[in-house]
Amino acid sequence: MNRLNEQILGLAKELHESAQKIYRPPDEGFRAESEKVIPMSVVRGTRGYIVQVANQVNGCYEKGWYDACAVMIRRLIETLIVEVFESKKLDKKIMNSQGDFLTLDEMIDKMLAEQSWNLTRNTKRALPRLKKVGDLSAHSRRYNAHFKDFESLVDDVRVVVQEFIYLAFSK
Repeated sequence: MNRLNEQILGLAKELHESAQKIYRPPDEGFRAESEKVIPMSVVRGTRGYIVQVANQVNGCYEKGWYDACAVMIRRLIETLIVEVFESKKLDKKIMNSQGDFLTLDEMIDKMLAEQSWNLTRNTKRALPRLKKVGDLSAHSRRYNAHFKDFESLVDDVRVVVQEFIYLAFSK
């Protein structure tokens, strides 16, 4: 009976190890099941890393991982600001003297002040709100985002993302 138990235990261990290899998530992660925050049609045709982050925003939201969602929104906004400035060959305006990009706070100020484009009123209002939730989720150890925090922000995310993509990727 002891030998049988050892064989069963060994088989269970082999099955467990095989299952971990077979059922692990793909290297790039899973596709979100929905597009409740960012329609993928908005980011399609941009850059792979933008599409990937937008997918993660949607996936985090649908799973109720609101802090992760807020941080990914913050990351996407930061990335898109850089894309806009680079596309207009103005990236030096958002860099410090060492050639590093400024903080998101400083980049948002530069984005709002730049005269090369005329941001919509909705984007101007939404940027600080989106940054605030992203900052709280990323940096405040006693803050946890909830669904209610996103009820009014989902529309803001789409407006900002779509406007920045238009500025960065339209000729």
